Amino acid sequence: MPIISMFFGIVIRMYHNDHAPPHFHASYQGFEALFRVADGSVYAGALPLKAQRIVQEWAIRHQDELLANWQRGVDLLPMELVPGADFDD
Repeated sequence: MPIISMFFGIVIRMYHNDHAPPHFHASYQGFEALFRVADGSVYAGALPLKAQRIVQEWAIRHQDELLANWQRGVDLLPMELVPGADFDD
């Protein structure tokens, strides 16, 4: 599964041709959660609360890039890196 971003020890991955709804996987210190691209909500798994908030804020700021990567995955094309939360203002 391609890594599309990494920040603060959090790794963001997205599968090619994955099941709906559009989502990504975030892992941190042995925890993993699936986040909806549409609103940044967690719909499976869990992360520590502080890491979850960072990922949710990042997801909202990068929603367009995440949706573009989701489509690239559906089309079986290489995914593009998304800047991490450590680079956001």
